[in-house]
Amino acid sequence: MKSLLLAGAMIAATGTLVFAQGAYWVVGDRATAKCEIVTSNPVINNEVGGPIWFGSGPYQSLDDAKQARSTIRECPAVEEPPAEAADQKDKSN
Repeated sequence: MKSLLLAGAMIAATGTLVFAQGAYWVVGDRATAKCEIVTSNPVINNEVGGPIWFGSGPYQSLDDAKQARSTIRECPAVEEPPAEAADQKDKSN
């Protein structure tokens, strides 16, 4: 019975790690007053005065995380240049 429970716990832990690979989270950083997209599961330490005060995710793609960031009320709006403008800037240099 113990070995069956141990095997179940190992499978659950492995599944969690596999799920988290390639995931994105949106975190509120109190130190910079910005929301950032990170690729590791954030440690929320609001109660002890840490810099990360909220986290949302995981999201499967960077685009999903950007979309989520735009809908979170605490996150200031982020202006990203269109992809075409970035390409033009690279060509001019």
